[in-house]
Amino acid sequence: MQGANISAVTEFILIGFSSFPHLQLMFFLLFLLMYLFTLLGNLLIMATVWSERSLHTPMYLFLCALSILEILYTFAIIPRMLADLLSTNRSISYTACASQMFFSFTFGFTHSFLLTVMGYDRYVAICHPLHYNVLMSPRGCACLVAWSWAGGSVMGLLVTSAVFHLPFCSSNVIHHFFCHVPPLMKLACGDNVSTVAMGVGLVCITALLGCGLLILFSYAFIVAAILRTPSAEGRHKAFSTCASHLTVVVVHYGFASVIYLKPKGPQSLEGDTLTGITYTALTPFLSPIIFSLRNKELKEAVKKTFLSKLFLHRS
Repeated sequence: MQGANISAVTEFILIGFSSFPHLQLMFFLLFLLMYLFTLLGNLLIMATVWSERSLHTPMYLFLCALSILEILYTFAIIPRMLADLLSTNRSISYTACASQMFFSFTFGFTHSFLLTVMGYDRYVAICHPLHYNVLMSPRGCACLVAWSWAGGSVMGLLVTSAVFHLPFCSSNVIHHFFCHVPPLMKLACGDNVSTVAMGVGLVCITALLGCGLLILFSYAFIVAAILRTPSAEGRHKAFSTCASHLTVVVVHYGFASVIYLKPKGPQSLEGDTLTGITYTALTPFLSPIIFSLRNKELKEAVKKTFLSKLFLHRS
């Protein structure tokens, strides 16, 4: 690459959904509704846990932390995407692009680490119930949440600094709806682009697989402990406390595997854009639905705290 083809990029252009000009209004309305539902669903979970004293337990503390993360993660990506769907000016400054990448990776990996912590919480509750109050004390829970945030921040800083340390070629057009690593790496110049891309991919996959294996081991011990439970009612109760978390884990890692573990090869830019929706909008949209419907205690608390008050107010 000749030096003449390399220039200092001061801004990028996000062309995400420009390949679907006749569908942009429909996309805007769809993603706006999904975003609002994500916000309202997570705020409802947080308000329910806050107001219902019976839910002041480590499991629901972690659920509140997860809801905060999903609000922050979607806020880092979706509002900008919605604005671009209605605008002809889709430019984003160099600094704003780097900031968006940092926060999206920070919140995304903190989410993965927190799901792992929630798996550990279920493991302690079912496999070591007598030590639960000691191992999952308020201070211990706060430390686990803090370490999740610290790990996510380190991951965000590593990925962002590695990508934006590279020089970018004269083209500044990002074929995506937010500043993500793969489309940005296609704009980078230099001899070590492939090395950086491989390093970033390896770090991300290692972190995700590490979290996934820890969750898998936790549930292996959980299933073994549940199968040793003599009463059918006890087994059902133990399984029900894990169902919502396990479902969210399957959804989270299922969509993440599509992104990080898909085989390399020719793929349409439209396909990359639509695939990106699965983990930026669809996963956060499904999470509060799963926790609200699959968690009996939370579902009953929502009915008791809000729906009953709503009906009383109307009557």
